[in-house]
Parts: sequence; C-alpha cells; structure tokens
Amino acid sequence: MDFRKTSVISLAKDVQAGNLSARELTQAALKNIEQLNSTLNAFCAVNAEQALGEADAVDAAIKRGESFPLAGIPIGVKDLEDAKGFVTTYGSALHTQDAVAGSDSELVRRLKAAGCVVLGKTNTPEFGHKGKTDNIPFGATLNPWNLGYTAGGSSGGTAAALASGMIPLGTGSDGGGSIRGPSAICGLSGIKTSQGRIPNGGINPPGSGLLTVKGPMARTTLDTAYVLDQTVGDCKTDIFSLPNKTESWYDGVQAATLPKTVIWSATMGFATLDDEIRAKSENAIALLRSNGVKVIEIDNIWSEDPVRSWLVFWFSARARAQQHLMDTDDWEKIDPVLRTMITIGATKMTGADYASAIDAAHRLNFELEIAFEQAPLILTPGTCGHTPTLAGDGLVNGAETTSWLGYTMGLNMTRNPAGVVPIGFSDVGMPLALQVIGRQREDLSVLTTMHAMEQIFEFRSSAANGL
Repeated sequence: MDFRKTSVISLAKDVQAGNLSARELTQAALKNIEQLNSTLNAFCAVNAEQALGEADAVDAAIKRGESFPLAGIPIGVKDLEDAKGFVTTYGSALHTQDAVAGSDSELVRRLKAAGCVVLGKTNTPEFGHKGKTDNIPFGATLNPWNLGYTAGGSSGGTAAALASGMIPLGTGSDGGGSIRGPSAICGLSGIKTSQGRIPNGGINPPGSGLLTVKGPMARTTLDTAYVLDQTVGDCKTDIFSLPNKTESWYDGVQAATLPKTVIWSATMGFATLDDEIRAKSENAIALLRSNGVKVIEIDNIWSEDPVRSWLVFWFSARARAQQHLMDTDDWEKIDPVLRTMITIGATKMTGADYASAIDAAHRLNFELEIAFEQAPLILTPGTCGHTPTLAGDGLVNGAETTSWLGYTMGLNMTRNPAGVVPIGFSDVGMPLALQVIGRQREDLSVLTTMHAMEQIFEFRSSAANGL
C-alpha cells in the first residue's frame, strides 16, 4: 500500500467502518518498511509484534462499538521522544543501550488514544543538532527524491518515511526548522505550530528548551489539521502549554480560500538567497497574484540575523544536557560538531547572553508585528539554499553554506506559527517550498493558507523518483 495515494482521514474512516482492519493497515506499513527501509534508513527501530498487538486492540475496541478518529493509523515516532516499549536513543551512541521507555510522550499518548498504532522509531541526528539526519549508531537517512541527498533534519526519518509512502503519519519536532526543513526538501506540507499547542509535558523538560515544538507530520495540510484536532490542547505538566482551542482546525481548513493579501519577503532582510530558488519562488508568488492575491513586497522585515541569538539558546541547551561528559570516556562517543556546540555553550555563553537572546526574540517579534500591520501573513522561501548532498552542505549559488536553512530559526524564537508548502522542483529535481508565517497563535490562518496554496501549486507528491 503506497500511502502517498491515500489520506490519513480516508484510511481512519475505512478502519472505523470495518472496510479495512487496523491489522491489515499495520501489516501494509510493516511490509513497506521491509521493502524500503534498507534503502532509505528512515526507521532506526521497528517492533512488528508490538505493533500488530496494538492494531488488534484497536480492532477489538471498534467491534465493541468504540470510535477512534485515527482508527488504526500506523505511525513512526521520532527518536527524540518516548514511545512505550522502545529505547529513546536520541540518535546517540550514548543511549543505544538504555532501558526501553515505560510510557509514551504526551503527543504519542494522544495519538494512541485516538487510535494510532506505533510501528517504531524514526531516525534523527544526535540530539537533533543539525539539518541533516545522520548519526553514529544508525547512519544517514536518504531523500526519496534522490538517494544522493539528505532527507533533512532533525525530523528526517519521519519525512523520508512519509515522502516514500512508507507510512501515512509520523511525529516530528522543531527547535529551529526540524519539521519545516525536512518537509520542504522532501515535498511535504509541514507546520511548526505555536509553542504550547502540542504540549511538552511529562517529567523531562524539552531538549532545546524554549525553542522546542512537537507535532504530527503528514503529506498534506488537511491530514495534518485533522490530526492536530486530536492532539493540541492544555497539559498541566507543561508550564507553557496553551489553553484548549474552541474551533475545529480541520473544518476551518476544509473551507479554506486563498488570503486576500500577503507579504512577500525574499530575504527577510538578512538572508543570502540562491538565485534559482529566488526565481522559482517568485514564479510561485506570481501564480498567487494571478489567482487574485494582493502581494505586498517587504524585504527588510528583520534588522538582525536571528541565527546568532538562536545559537545562544541552542548551544546553552546542549551544554546544559551534556557538559558533564566533557573530559570523560563518553565524550568521544559524541558527534564532533555536537561536541563543539557543547563546548561553546559551556565555556563561552553566559547568563547575560541568554537574557540578551530573549531580548532579541522580543525585538524580532515586534518587527514581525510591524509588517503584519499591512497583511496577516508573511511568505518567504522555504530554504535559502538547495538540499545538501549526503556528504556536503546546502548550496547557495554553488557555494556550500551552513545557512541554507536560514529562514526557520527566528520563528522558533518568536514562537509564531509557520509552515511550508511545496511549490515545485529545482533544476536537479529536488522539491522546493514556500514558508507561510502567521501572527502570534494564528495557527488556523497558516493552515488554511497552506491548504489553499496546495490547490494552486498542485505538487505531485507521489512522483518521488529516487527509489
């Protein structure tokens, strides 16, 4: 079963109606993993017996008359969060021998309560520290569109599994673009919701602190909105969780129309944008104009590059978590780039630096709000540069740069909802995307715009050719 040719919504309805069993759906996903994962390396752990047991429990409950909005939907769980019965390795050699998790993360718990079946864990870079998914214990995850390229990071395992049709749904997290980046370069629509929509509840604080956003990942916005309706809401063990919403995002997205007015910002005032990506992004903007959208061009929205302050948050979080391993035998088990991040966070960052980074987040949000006075949504390219190869970094006008994903980090600092929508392909056949940014807590506005844009751009997500 190629899950690119159906939807989460239709599959769940078929299982609930008895037209398809949760066991059959789970078996199909397990067969996909068996056939494709040796090539893509999207999953780093699978437990077929446990998954089939969960599926049988869903089928039995349906026969008793119970109803599940996500009946029988098989999922992969990103290996930065807990799923009962699986080791949470964080993509790190430090944790591959840990005990299995005795409980689910709050997001996984809500998905399972809605009827989902956990197949296994999807691959991620060590502690989610970069925009490419590769690590010491499990290796690299490949992009289904071209096996010479990365699937992105840090939710690259989930993105590759979705883009290849291996599974219909998975989980991701986004501390600096880790849902939006992999979605953009794997041809998926993906959203970082407002911080607090999906709670980071439980005893363990989120890995990247104030930056962390968890959420479902699917191929389309409509599927994602439907799943978000089952998973957003207050959690008393998350001090930043938002109150329960009152409206159905799925209903709102179904009724979506293109916005009347948007802002187009090619560089946001700081980014160096690849010429080809600029041209193809502006072609997409022209298509929106031809469909009646008024486009206001504002390039200089941010007066500073947010990445500098974002790095203070990120390096400090890594130091908080792993600096105790410096000068121990375990230190060499950590990715060399991550070791550098930990060292900088532990030795170069101060409390005053962290406070200044929070001040920068305030300034960045204020500057966004000045722009939002002219239109309720801001559009940018999804990425500054082209998808990295397995061995290299992203390319901007032919030159490798770590800044190929520069548009995403600032939105984790300001906490605005932001999503990406595929618009077409680069000259070498890799997916390209636009990013949609909404005002504070205006998640539904972002989702409706993403869905309406999908209908205009008509991206063919079932055409992944790398396999």
